[in-house]
Amino acid sequence: MGKLVSTIFVTLDGVYQAPGGPQEDTRGGFEHGGWSFPYGDEDFGRFVNEVFDRVGAFLLGRRTYDIFASFWPKVTDPADPVASKLNALPKYVASSSLTEPDWAGTTVIGGDLAKEVTALKERTDGELQVHGSGALVQSLLALDLLDTIHLLTFPVVLGAGLRLFTEGAVPTAFRHTGGRVTAAGVSIQSYDLAGRPTYGSYELPENA
Repeated sequence: MGKLVSTIFVTLDGVYQAPGGPQEDTRGGFEHGGWSFPYGDEDFGRFVNEVFDRVGAFLLGRRTYDIFASFWPKVTDPADPVASKLNALPKYVASSSLTEPDWAGTTVIGGDLAKEVTALKERTDGELQVHGSGALVQSLLALDLLDTIHLLTFPVVLGAGLRLFTEGAVPTAFRHTGGRVTAAGVSIQSYDLAGRPTYGSYELPENA
């Protein structure tokens, strides 16, 4: 059974919207698209390649799928570690409106997300990976379906945009499994989901 693994980029103030380009996602008048680009150094590339080495299939939200489908099929270099996997391996897109995807190897899942994703995990050899797809990641977290999240925090504050962790998110505890900081200052931290938070108190005992 494969693990469901999310890799997602956020700013210091938690924004995940449009890291890759100015016109990627301008919802809400967002004017900061492409904010991750200045930090794409060798350390960053090395981590991305390591992630793609473990992939068995992809699960994407509709918006990220459309962005990827307009770009990656045009990258035909078989030595490209990202394009070769994205173009060759199975891709599943969570959408209620997409009916005839053009990108080869794509299957649309539009039913019960918990049931469909659980079935995908069971039949995927290697990791079932989610890239970007912030709204989908929020849904997967709420359903306790994610196993691991690679949270890449970039040293920038935008003050606007869609946040990954919002008011009303399901309280969730994580176990830190590894991390590094790139030369450009991106904090790459990996967490496994660990159930619900536990609570305590620093208050002094009454008889102290």
